[in-house]
Amino acid sequence: MSAHAAEPTPGVLPMPERNPKSLRAVIAQHAPQLLPDFDEHWKRAIADTFDIAPLPAFRARWWGEYAIARDPELDTHMADVHHRAAESTDLAEAEALLVEASQIRHRVRETEPGE
Repeated sequence: MSAHAAEPTPGVLPMPERNPKSLRAVIAQHAPQLLPDFDEHWKRAIADTFDIAPLPAFRARWWGEYAIARDPELDTHMADVHHRAAESTDLAEAEALLVEASQIRHRVRETEPGE
């Protein structure tokens, strides 16, 4: 596993409170490239359906997306891992890269507010 997944780069912004409103606010301010997808997903999964059952999955996904995007070094590393996996002609190498990306995503979802 890469050191990139262990801890955020020094100087990385802390995570917000673990709710959609706080998460949307930090995404809008610090990772605006994610905002259109966040808003579309919110509209499709929650707002248009008036169903809060998907809320935990929604929050988990966007918690992880922001946790990666807020750390430029980790964000670059993840983009590189995905690119290398997509370009690989070696199935074992591509699988190992996707496993690495998955492990990073699972780890960042455990980040607590303020970390």
